[in-house]
Amino acid sequence: MNRKKEVLEEKGIKQTWLAGKLGNSYNMVNGYVQNSQQPMLEVLFEIANILEIDVKELLKSNKKN
Repeated sequence: MNRKKEVLEEKGIKQTWLAGKLGNSYNMVNGYVQNSQQPMLEVLFEIANILEIDVKELLKSNKKN
């Protein structure tokens, strides 16, 4: 499950805006959002901080118990 994409959509935030806040390229952020690249843990925490959510929200599993 790609929570990064879902959270951006829920908050109405564009990938270009997030890229600017992170100081990364659009292509890098797009890779995170499309799951073709995984951010380092430090970057994941920075994304959560920028989006004002708990990092756990970006890591939710889609497994059914």
